[in-house]
Amino acid sequence: MGRIDGKVAVILGAAGPQNMGQTIARRFAAEGARVIVAGRREEPLRALAAELDGDWRLCDITRGDDVAALASFAVERFGGLDAAVNCTGWAPMTKLLEVREEELDRLSQLQFKGVYFFLQHMTARMAAHGGGSIVQMSSASAYALLWNHAAYIATKSAGDALVRCFANEFGARGVRVNSIAPGLTASPMTQREMALPGLIEAFVKEYPLGRIGTPEDIANAALWLASEESFLTGQVLQINGGLTLRRNPNPREINASLRANAPQSHENSQS
Repeated sequence: MGRIDGKVAVILGAAGPQNMGQTIARRFAAEGARVIVAGRREEPLRALAAELDGDWRLCDITRGDDVAALASFAVERFGGLDAAVNCTGWAPMTKLLEVREEELDRLSQLQFKGVYFFLQHMTARMAAHGGGSIVQMSSASAYALLWNHAAYIATKSAGDALVRCFANEFGARGVRVNSIAPGLTASPMTQREMALPGLIEAFVKEYPLGRIGTPEDIANAALWLASEESFLTGQVLQINGGLTLRRNPNPREINASLRANAPQSHENSQS
């Protein structure tokens, strides 16, 4: 038997190939859960659901009716809702004085308003069916500041505040609500940046455990939170190799590492 055998789990943000949501969905299914994957693109969701012998649903987290329908679908399809994980997010890198109103609106819709919808509707369904576990994705950058990231950090911090509020009010009804805060994580979302020679080197020296994170690290933590092993609510798990004991590198350090690790030109290599 798996650690969450027979539990019904919703994973929102699982439409990106090999992204964090898909990794969590596969781990949950391997541990016995009946999984519903959700997001905004039908084709990858349908394929993943078939792979996992689960189901799928289109859902835009910024639309409250979509999120309510997703929670209801889990109950209608499998008879309950035991775990819900929100892996949606957007992480622009914009200088503080250059952030535009459109960017603020999009981040607020996705990472504050959408998070509220997710917690609101998943909590309501779980409270009505004996409880469950909700996992929200936070960010280590809310605790170890990253330059040019203020609007993202602010909205992630708002999500953490909502987690505490829902955990406090619904714990007595059996609902656990927690956040996971990854640091720099090797995933499709960061693939382009991490391919830059020197970028990983700039960050990894600030990780006491000596490496950056992987989607599997996050899936392991989400699995524990979804299981009955977890006697925890209203908390932010820092699944980032100890980064928050230190700090993220500043732009000067990142640029210096990129320059030091940049491939030399043919002319330079002959000199």
